[in-house]
Amino acid sequence: MTRRKVLVTGASGYIASLLLPALRERYDLTLLDVKTINRKGEEVEGIQIADIVDRDRDRYRHHFRGVDAVVHLGFIDTREKDHVDRYFANEMTNVQMAYNVYQVAVEEGVRRVVAASSNHAADYYEPLILEHRWDFVTPEMRGLSDNYYGWAKEVYEHLGFVFAVGKMNNKPLENVQVRIGGPRETDLDTIELGDLVRMRRALAVYISQRDLSQLFIKSIEAEEIRDEQGVPFQIVYGISGNNQAFWGLANARRVLGYAPEDNSELRFHEKIQAHIKAAN
Repeated sequence: MTRRKVLVTGASGYIASLLLPALRERYDLTLLDVKTINRKGEEVEGIQIADIVDRDRDRYRHHFRGVDAVVHLGFIDTREKDHVDRYFANEMTNVQMAYNVYQVAVEEGVRRVVAASSNHAADYYEPLILEHRWDFVTPEMRGLSDNYYGWAKEVYEHLGFVFAVGKMNNKPLENVQVRIGGPRETDLDTIELGDLVRMRRALAVYISQRDLSQLFIKSIEAEEIRDEQGVPFQIVYGISGNNQAFWGLANARRVLGYAPEDNSELRFHEKIQAHIKAAN
């Protein structure tokens, strides 16, 4: 059986470190980033240097040629969030990068882009939920954020929809936006014992490595992702099957066939008991 060709941007980043073991087993990968070492200073095998922020797409379009799907994880972190002008400008750069990925993917005949969005694309609702003024958020609701990072993720999603409709290029680009939750095993350890509000949040947003890998693989391979209007576009939340979840997984299950294997309440039951004991 022929292996799919998949391109991964941001291949030295944290999310890539969680996904690459499963992706390497399944696909022929092209890995792109501006550096070849990860956060731990370790060399990541197979990375080719490419700056996808560059508006001259001819510098890197050859990497996209013949590719079935692109997993876009590329991202420039903002380290000066207290300097609002720099913060905004940096997120605009991330938007430009997303545009470059979408546009060169269309130009080179890529079937689908799976983009790393974030739960922060709709993080305005989260305080309302934790304060019991709101109950649940679904991918169909309007993305709303109160910060430039979340705003930029909203823009990735809206821009992806434009490309999925296909009017601008006379050709639709299939598009899945994954609003990644909390892909860490240590969040409950960083919370003061007895803080049940933060504990609930950590339990609600958790996603295990194997669930994250499954979700991205399903996003790459699902045969049909069209919405009710026929647009090949989906926004899905990236969480495990958590009892405390306040983000909807219905379309990820129905459209992609996502079947999470983990549940934060089961995985962290001892830590939960410690928090409850401290609160009492």
